[in-house]
Amino acid sequence: MYSSPLEEREAPDPRGTGMGMVLGKFMPPHRGHRFLIDFARHYTREVMVVVGSLAREPIPGDLRFRWVQQMFPELTVLHLTDEIPQQPFEHPDFWDIWRSSLLRILPCRPDYVFASEIYGLRLAEELKAEFVAVDIRREILPVSGTMIREDPLQYWDYLPVCVRPYFVRRVCIVGPESTGKSTLARRLAAHYGTVCVPEYARGLIDLQDGRCEAEDFHRIARGQLAAEDALAGQANRVLICDTDLMTTTLWAEIFTGQCPGWIRRVARERSYDLYLVTDTGVPYIKDPQRHHPERREWFRERCLAELAARGSHFQLIGGDWENRFLLACQAVDAMLARVSGRR
Repeated sequence: MYSSPLEEREAPDPRGTGMGMVLGKFMPPHRGHRFLIDFARHYTREVMVVVGSLAREPIPGDLRFRWVQQMFPELTVLHLTDEIPQQPFEHPDFWDIWRSSLLRILPCRPDYVFASEIYGLRLAEELKAEFVAVDIRREILPVSGTMIREDPLQYWDYLPVCVRPYFVRRVCIVGPESTGKSTLARRLAAHYGTVCVPEYARGLIDLQDGRCEAEDFHRIARGQLAAEDALAGQANRVLICDTDLMTTTLWAEIFTGQCPGWIRRVARERSYDLYLVTDTGVPYIKDPQRHHPERREWFRERCLAELAARGSHFQLIGGDWENRFLLACQAVDAMLARVSGRR
């Protein structure tokens, strides 16, 4: 039996017309959360997402809130920052507190509460809403925020693109002129199937026929930071960086005798999981952007002293070109094993 064109036009939207709510810590957001929220969006026409956070939690709440906003820009995303109990046994008025906090920030009372945990049943009762269970057994996407925090690299494929830069492991290559830094960076990126952040200064100075003035260091630093942060979202677990702002600071001192204060400050604030310091002991190859072959040992020692003073993890990389690559791979592999689950 066929329906008429009129019946087809009048067929109701299979989605409900009520307001849905999803509550979570999203620490961090992952594919399981995406499935839960997408399920809610396909179940009813309107959905609100509440990101609950406490100041003491390991991943800042503001960051988690922005991640969920990026993932679902078309939805109403709210941030609940009340310092309230997280388990019923923590306070005799647990459910009253939660009901009050949620109704204070929600623009309206929800008709549905979507959750992948059994607490959603009681929460729905408190809000006078209908509970909609979504993959309670966690069989569809067997992952949790705890599992990811303990070993983010193992569960990398469960992380949304906007979340990955937070967990990506960063390797920075520094050292004197003409010691194979850029070549090593590219080889490592290819070996680990990831991306390499190039040295921003080289492209800038090429446009100036090799000249470098004091004001250029502001642009060099900003460009290096922008390139690193832009490529972090494209990295596959590890990001290889060909130089950093510590190196920019040293070169500013060499060329101008000083370095802008903001560059020094950001150089101290930005950390890397591993530094590879390329040693001398290889031929110096002339280049329009290389100026101080006599200062290669001095530059190496300054890098090592700075890293030691900061308490950074670093490895001196020497020998011939092939030996440098092998040493670098060993150091990166050891770092990846060391930092697993650190954040």
